[in-house]
Amino acid sequence: MDESEEEVDTRIESLLRQRQSLTDDILASPYDLVLYIKRALVYSDLAYPDLAAGDAYRALLLTDEVRDDSFEYHDQALEALTAYADGPLDFLDHGSLAGSQSRLPNLEGGIKDISALASLSSIRCYQILSLSLLLCGCLKSACNFCERGLAIAPDNKELLNTRGYIQTVAERRTRKSISNVNDLPDWGMVRREVYPWNSYEPDRFSEESLAVLNAGLAEIAPKCTVKVAELPILLGYPSRTDGYDIIPTCKQLGVFAKEDIAPGEVVLVEYSLVTANNRLKEPVCDACSGELPPLGSQSTAVNCPECYDTVFCTQYCFEQAHALYHPAVCEKDVDSIAKDPDAKEADETLHLLLLARVLAMAAHQEIHPLDVNQIKYIWGDFVSSKTNEIDLSPKAGPPPDWTLPFSFTYNIETPLHILEKMDIDIYASLAKYDIWVFNTLYSKFRGTASARQNPRDGRPDVAAVHPFWCLANHDCDPNVTWEWGGRMVLKARERRIVNNAPGGIKAGEEILNHYCDVDLPVQQRREWARGSLGGWCMCRRCREEASGSQNNSPG
Repeated sequence: MDESEEEVDTRIESLLRQRQSLTDDILASPYDLVLYIKRALVYSDLAYPDLAAGDAYRALLLTDEVRDDSFEYHDQALEALTAYADGPLDFLDHGSLAGSQSRLPNLEGGIKDISALASLSSIRCYQILSLSLLLCGCLKSACNFCERGLAIAPDNKELLNTRGYIQTVAERRTRKSISNVNDLPDWGMVRREVYPWNSYEPDRFSEESLAVLNAGLAEIAPKCTVKVAELPILLGYPSRTDGYDIIPTCKQLGVFAKEDIAPGEVVLVEYSLVTANNRLKEPVCDACSGELPPLGSQSTAVNCPECYDTVFCTQYCFEQAHALYHPAVCEKDVDSIAKDPDAKEADETLHLLLLARVLAMAAHQEIHPLDVNQIKYIWGDFVSSKTNEIDLSPKAGPPPDWTLPFSFTYNIETPLHILEKMDIDIYASLAKYDIWVFNTLYSKFRGTASARQNPRDGRPDVAAVHPFWCLANHDCDPNVTWEWGGRMVLKARERRIVNNAPGGIKAGEEILNHYCDVDLPVQQRREWARGSLGGWCMCRRCREEASGSQNNSPG
């Protein structure tokens, strides 16, 4: 490591300490909008623009709390901001905002107008939000916040510059002139990692973790065991290594047969409450998302006595829901959020609703969302923080490829709205419901959630996360098939895809699952893997088919 690299590492360590100090301060004073702005700036310096946007948005909401005495947290937010009235206003020291303090009007007794200070602070929030969301690739949201800021401060140089940057990036990205804000793309990519401060991610390879997982697996897949597996490393781009016999690998957990499993034999039957349904009046169970039984005197369906429209397919699902999540959302008007979306939003609403289910489980069980047992041991295809860093040294190469899909609506605004609907204080509960927690959960869902398409229109309308099913690693020549209808059922394949080889699984062999349509061509399978798993699939079938395609191409 040369001197410049050591300086960068020292700088990052210093910023991480600042982040932790500010986090501690926020937990002690959760309605202090200035602390959120300061932490947003640290996140910006650490190259987490998504987290910077999240803090700036919370700060922006608090500026509204200060200015409107009818708002729920007005008194707390006003008291916190008043402490800054006499300066210094270093948090505004950008775009000439700090100099505006001298122009703050005085109220009776010479007291500074705190409402005016809140308005100045909101401009700083708009600056951070617009630039951060631009860096994330969420151009529509970036533009909206930029314009809202300019409506208050039309001559603000930074906002004017950001507006120009948004226009330039949009035209380069879309390769056309942009005339309407609705034409702007609003999805981008952010860092997909175990954050340096995340103390909730377990050591999945430890004896303790394996014992917990195998105890659970024994009840639903008695012929299987969880062990450490060797997997090919997913690549972020096309590679000439497809034809190589030896490729880079990494360690992950996998499911292995303890005994021979015959073709057609059931391997696993798993029940999960981490489910989602994006149709408002679809006849599916609120708990397991299985089809509701027909109405009639003999029906096993059970209605919630408090919110009658919520229906469970059996008494068992009713009891499980009330034990693990439902009281957190019962009669809270959460049911209509993200329902009946446009076709292009169907997948994303399902991920959002899975997030909402885990948040409800955490709230009812009074635990941290990352400690919810059903998702705790799922690997989110994380990339190391070091790999995700933007290298600021003079010898820096190209910026890293970030792999977690991100939007302001789905990663910040709506999750916070859901929490508010659940009567959760989004400021005092920051330790459990920070934006990085949402991102970590999304990382775990993407690539592991299974979805079911509605036969009427082909849209995905039901999804679920089955923690043991997704421990069985993906392969495009799987040795199992799966079917989900209230329970996830894995069966040994009668025949394999490659060479129509005989099915069945021998003792000691790994259970090879499939998370995508394995009948797709290799290019489409790899594009799916890049979007869901964060990299190109490097299973043997993909490598052989890709290598054969390259060898047979003209030229």
